Amino acid sequence: MTVTIALFTQDLRLHDNPVLHAALADGDEVVPLFVLDQDLAATGFAVPNRQAFLLDCLVDLDASLRAVGGRLVLRQGRTADEVARLVEQTGAASIHLAAGVSGFAARRERELRERFGARLRVHDASLTALAPGAVTPVGKDHYAVFTPYFRAWQRAERRTVRRAPRAVRVPDGVQGVPLPRARADSPALPPGGESAGRRLWRAWSPDRYEEQHDDLAADGTSRLSPYLHFGCLSAGELVAQAVRRGGPGAEAFVRQLAWRDFHHQVLAARPQAARLDYRSKGDRWPYHEREVEAWRRGRTGYPIVDAGLRQLAAEGWMHNRARLLTACFLSKTLYQDWRIGARHFLSLLVDGDLANNQLNWQWVAGTGTDTRPNRVLNPLVQADRYDPEGTYVRRWVPELAGIPGRAVHRPWLLADRPDYPEPIIDPGLLAARLRQARGLD
Repeated sequence: MTVTIALFTQDLRLHDNPVLHAALADGDEVVPLFVLDQDLAATGFAVPNRQAFLLDCLVDLDASLRAVGGRLVLRQGRTADEVARLVEQTGAASIHLAAGVSGFAARRERELRERFGARLRVHDASLTALAPGAVTPVGKDHYAVFTPYFRAWQRAERRTVRRAPRAVRVPDGVQGVPLPRARADSPALPPGGESAGRRLWRAWSPDRYEEQHDDLAADGTSRLSPYLHFGCLSAGELVAQAVRRGGPGAEAFVRQLAWRDFHHQVLAARPQAARLDYRSKGDRWPYHEREVEAWRRGRTGYPIVDAGLRQLAAEGWMHNRARLLTACFLSKTLYQDWRIGARHFLSLLVDGDLANNQLNWQWVAGTGTDTRPNRVLNPLVQADRYDPEGTYVRRWVPELAGIPGRAVHRPWLLADRPDYPEPIIDPGLLAARLRQARGLD
């Protein structure tokens, strides 16, 4: 009787899972394995919010597997070591794994390849709708601009979306370790798992997404990003369903999923972009601890910026428009190193995806793929446009709850409030530091 191993990583689902499907097709019995890797813990990436969400995902995955006759085998240690122990115990003929783009994923795959050679089967497009490198411009290894990438992405052939398996048979005698406990930093963290993700997807409609996705008060985004990051939902399945649905909202939603794929293909080709400028502007970032700490705490004196950072602290998630505003304020208005902000986001974001976080930060800071690298988003103008009644600000900055309408966005009208800070930079100097540093004046 042939045994295979389905090594789960960021694909914690049964529906449309190429790794699990291939492992089932390859053997009579399958070991669904997840390893709590001690090397990942050492990187600092396993922060409380993501750990708490991850444990929800694993509980849900185990329950889903048990519903079809299987179970999740949980191990703790180094991934390659734990897989080797299982291979020795079960005589597994093959190990199936989803391809990843992070440095950690590349090292894990390399170690597994060194130990198991051709027995390791790596599956592309498990974590994205289109595999990184599936489309490339002539003579280059990746697209550096989104629009031509999106055109190629739309034309590309995608794999078939597959249903969840009806039965999973696990060999007898394979033991795991119990789930550890984790406590989130953010009190309003969403529940993890494929079941929660699919419920959210069924309840949310993309029909008004095009008109609402930038509206801070409406909160009209899907909030699916944590479930995509942990692979509780298949990006390929979401694209297929949205395309079938059609309409401007669905098209706008699919475009955002393509942006996710775009960043993954950039990082796959340029892994150093996780920590180094993709396109250096020769910045010599100063460091102002007082300003950085005010930004982290949501105490900048710019209510729209503070609201976003306080939402992040409370929910482990932030509205996409608020991410742009807060990132621009730190990297361009305060002219602080984008890596400082990227680390803060990763310390709290439950959807803290390395490719999307780092490359979006670089896009905003002007060191990434933005074709207008020196643009500065004015937080006052952005607040009027995307939170015109001040609803978002009053939701997250309660000390300003009594300020009516868009007056809540005006720092100079709030100067006499003892419970809210004065602006840490003059409203007339919002672009001055960047312009001076990059010689734009």
